[in-house]
Amino acid sequence: MLRATNTGMTAIIDHRGRIAGVLPPFTQGTLNGNAQGRSGATPYVRWGNSPLLALALLACGLFALRYKTMPAPPSA
Repeated sequence: MLRATNTGMTAIIDHRGRIAGVLPPFTQGTLNGNAQGRSGATPYVRWGNSPLLALALLACGLFALRYKTMPAPPSA
């Protein structure tokens, strides 16, 4: 990941998440380093929001089942 900003953090982060190079915040400078393109798909690219939506639907279904099977409060 290459990140360059005018007022914040400028950094090079490798494919393992390690910081390969960084400039201090709010300083002018040049950061030199190497970048290599990668191929492949991340889990989010493969499945998108589907796992989260499935989990939310499952939670809603379990809540509905629990609500449906609860006894009604006695009326006075």
